[in-house]
Amino acid sequence: MIPTVALIGRPNVGKSTLFNKIVGKKIAIIEDMPGVTRDRIYQEATYNNKKFYLVDTGGIDTTKMKFNDEIKIQAEIAIKEANVIVFIVDGKEGLTSNDLIVRDLLRKSNKKVIVAINKIDSKITSEHIYDFYELGFDIYIPISSIHNTGYIELMEEITKDFTEKEEKVDKRLKFSIIGRPNVGKSSLMNALLNENRVVVSNIAGTTRDSIDSILKYHNEEYILIDTAGMRKKGRVFEAIEKYSLFRSLKAIDRSDICLVVINAEEGIKEHDKHIAGYAIERGKGLIFVVNKWDTVKNKTIPEFEKEMRAEFQFASYAPIVYLSALTKKRIHTLMPEIIKVGENIKREIPTSILNNIILDAYQLNLPPSYKGKRLKIYFSNQTGTKPPKFTIRVNNKGLVHFSYERYLENKLRENFELEGTPIIFQFKNRNGEE
Repeated sequence: MIPTVALIGRPNVGKSTLFNKIVGKKIAIIEDMPGVTRDRIYQEATYNNKKFYLVDTGGIDTTKMKFNDEIKIQAEIAIKEANVIVFIVDGKEGLTSNDLIVRDLLRKSNKKVIVAINKIDSKITSEHIYDFYELGFDIYIPISSIHNTGYIELMEEITKDFTEKEEKVDKRLKFSIIGRPNVGKSSLMNALLNENRVVVSNIAGTTRDSIDSILKYHNEEYILIDTAGMRKKGRVFEAIEKYSLFRSLKAIDRSDICLVVINAEEGIKEHDKHIAGYAIERGKGLIFVVNKWDTVKNKTIPEFEKEMRAEFQFASYAPIVYLSALTKKRIHTLMPEIIKVGENIKREIPTSILNNIILDAYQLNLPPSYKGKRLKIYFSNQTGTKPPKFTIRVNNKGLVHFSYERYLENKLRENFELEGTPIIFQFKNRNGEE
């Protein structure tokens, strides 16, 4: 199990800056793809070969509003999920009433808490360090983003009890069922398991509070990842998808294919796009499952499909399956799609054929010149699978426009069976510069 580290604190204490530093990059906004990157609070990180999940929570602020249930639930979820909690406080401002409220939440958790005293940039601010001992925790580490001090000490303490473990390779195809609350994820899981008469078993080492099921279909075994532990009772778990998506995001990371469940009764919601966007960003195979199709009386499949394609233009390659998990109508259409996408995410294209397709596409539609320079493509080869990744050598990668990259992707899809899988292009200058 990969451990989880949560960053907790009030607003403007430097949580996001520390988050970006630990994950090693600024979490970018992808303009043309709706997704959770716009409000990202979760990322996998590594320090000294030790992997962990890092979660940046919203700032807990009680000065302008009551400490309402939504804020408390968000904090409780992060605390519940975390193995280590980094409680970030502002060394310039000193101890505040907000800090004491956060302290009270953390004391109940019985988790390891590290107090990171941020903004210790001068002798004056360093004098505030001892004020924070009033919080009553065992570990205090002064840090400064400006002067880059204390970071190594903090990371060593965070990861002190984490172990470097070799992950066992399980070659069975793994797929998860993801989606908004109440779209029928649990019903779909049960329908699949009952349909194929399989034995459900716990598999050691899986994400906390989730169960991986072994699904047997045509004498092959598949791993069905339960995404949320949503069957647990209690308001924290009922609100978990709405406020954090922790378990769903972990399940997506462990999957080869994600089934994005859409509630046909409610129609397509904006949050459906966010969930699909995250699966694509993580390079996962994608299938849309329109559930509760038996409740739709005023639309045909072609009519609904037209709406789906319009709303999910960024995932036009993903197949759409229409079914009812409750009545099991059309449930038999899903596994063949999963198997097909499973083959496509591993598809390997011979270098000679790949080059013929890419160079033919280039000659058929030359990219426009920019300031007297035109993109030239020299050589292409496949450099990865799950999903298929292609490296293309060019004269100047700065001349690659996203619309031309999309054109090349479409040409590949026209010539090879790549339904359900994203495609990654990496352009390199001929001299090897990435």
